[in-house]
Amino acid sequence: MSDKPQHIVIVGAGAAGLMAGRELARAGKKVTVLEARDRCGGRIHPLPAAEFGYPADGGAEFVHGDAPVTRALLREAGLSLQEIEGTLWRFDGAHFSREDRHDPHEAELHAVLGNLKDDLTVADFLRRHFAGPEYDGLRYSIERMVEGYDAADPERASTLALREEWMDGGLHTQARINGGYGALIDFLAAECRRHGAAVRLGCVVSAIEDEGGAVVVRGAGGEVHRCDRVILTVPLPLLREIALPASVRAKAAAADDIGFGNVVKILLRFARPWWRERNPDLADMTFLLSDRTIPVWWTRHPEQHPVLTGWFGGPRTAELQDLDPQALIEAGLGSLATIFGLSREDVARDLVAAAATNWGQDPFARGAYSWATPRTRAAQAMLARADGAVLFSGEALYRGRDMGTVEAALASGLETAGMILRG
Repeated sequence: MSDKPQHIVIVGAGAAGLMAGRELARAGKKVTVLEARDRCGGRIHPLPAAEFGYPADGGAEFVHGDAPVTRALLREAGLSLQEIEGTLWRFDGAHFSREDRHDPHEAELHAVLGNLKDDLTVADFLRRHFAGPEYDGLRYSIERMVEGYDAADPERASTLALREEWMDGGLHTQARINGGYGALIDFLAAECRRHGAAVRLGCVVSAIEDEGGAVVVRGAGGEVHRCDRVILTVPLPLLREIALPASVRAKAAAADDIGFGNVVKILLRFARPWWRERNPDLADMTFLLSDRTIPVWWTRHPEQHPVLTGWFGGPRTAELQDLDPQALIEAGLGSLATIFGLSREDVARDLVAAAATNWGQDPFARGAYSWATPRTRAAQAMLARADGAVLFSGEALYRGRDMGTVEAALASGLETAGMILRG
C-alpha cells in the first residue's frame, strides 16, 4: 500500500472550493485548486477600496441569517460583522412611502402554506389558492420577492423551499463583513496555501477523464493534472462546458432539476449623498424598491459612504442581456433620475466611480446563484453522493434554507471535504 497522500484536485477557487481545500490540506491530503479566473473568490468579487471608499463587493455582499459556518470562519479570521439597520422605502411612480410588509391576506397565506403537503411551483400555488383579484397585491409581492430576491422563475421555483422565507415575511438578519467578503476569501486562500495546497489561477478546466483508476484533469491550455479524486465546485451552467466521463455526465444531468438565476449589480459612488439632501425622510434608508429598469437600490447605512447599489434579479434580467457595463451604469443612472425626479445629467454630475456586472455574461459564472424547483432536493441528493472519483460541491447542493448564499457554499465545501476524510 502506498504511503503517498491522496491527491485531490478541486475545480474552482470560490467559497466552496477554498473551504474544501483548506479542510483537506490540513488533514494531510495533497490538494491542488484550479481556478479559471486570475483571482480567487468566484462570484465573490471584491472591488478596489480606492474607487468606492471602502472594500466594495461586486458580487455576494450580505451574510444572511444565522450562517453558523460563515460566522465561525469570521471569528477565526478576526473579522467582524456590521448588522444591517435602517428603513425600507418604496417608490410607486409618484410618491415615496415606507414599505408596509403586512398584507391583509397574510394570515390566510400562512394557513395555506402550513397545510401544504405536496410541492408545486410558486406560479401554480398562486393560481390554485390566490387567483382572485382581491389577491393582486399578494401575488405581486410574492412574485417580486421570488424574482428579485431569490433570482428565481415563479413558473419553476419550489413553493415548499420558499415557505419558511414567506412565513417570516422574507425577513431575517442580514449583515455585511467589515472589510467585505474579499477579506474572508483572502483568509481562506492564505489558509489553503499555509497548509500546503497549491492554488493555480488562470487554469480553465476543459475535461476530466478516467484513466484506469486514476483521474486526469485537463486544462484548456494543455496542462494535465493526475489525481485520485476531483471536486467540481463550478456554477451549475459550467458543468455542461466540461467534458466528463459518461458515468459522471449522467450524474451531472441531475443539475438540470436545480434552478439557476441571474443578477445584474451596479455600484455608483457619488461625491455626496444627494438623495438624503433631496428627501430628508430618506436619512436612514437602507433599501428602496421601485418598478424602474433597475428596481432595487440600497445604501451603506448606517455607514455614511455616498454609494448606491442597484440590483435586478431573476428571469427578466434577459431584457438587459445585450447591455455592456457602461450601458448598465447608464440604465442605473436613468432609473435613479426617474425615481428622484431629476435629469439624468443631474444624477451623473456627482458620479465619482461606477461598476456594473451582469453575472449571466460572466464566462465563469453564467449567472448568480441557484434556487430550488420541486425536483431539486432529489437532484441534490444524487449530486451529493460520494460514489466515484468525481464529487460535486457548491451553494447549489446545500439543502438548508439559505441555498444560493455564501453560507451554503462554505457549508457544502465543508461537507464534501468531510465525506472524503471519513472515507
